[in-house]
Amino acid sequence: MAMEERYVVTCFLEYDNKILLLRRSERVGVYRGRWAGVSGYIEEGNTPYEQALEEIREETGLGGEDIQLVREGELLEVIDEEIGRKWIVHPFRFRVIRPEKIKIDWEHTEMKWIDPEEIEQYETVPKLAQAWERVA
Repeated sequence: MAMEERYVVTCFLEYDNKILLLRRSERVGVYRGRWAGVSGYIEEGNTPYEQALEEIREETGLGGEDIQLVREGELLEVIDEEIGRKWIVHPFRFRVIRPEKIKIDWEHTEMKWIDPEEIEQYETVPKLAQAWERVA
């Protein structure tokens, strides 16, 4: 059976040498309760970068003037046998200028600033640490 491919963005927001992890709520489609970056499906007609900005605005309330692109990483393929899906992840890293403006939406229940080396200590969405390595 062919795996369904989905193109997504994962955005790491950084401030003061820490990166932001968000805990996915029970109301999202997949990976409920797991830690992730700001992420979402790339919608038709959007470039990955445009989608990244849109997801950041929706999930944190930060606009273009509140963030700066640091790096766009190489694509990462993540195969999840359990749900029969292949994720094609576009990783991004943005510097946050005004972290006090962050307000998370319904997709997440909590947020945490962590040292990037600590990613492995969290129960994250698949291959989050590898996505980070592509933009580190």
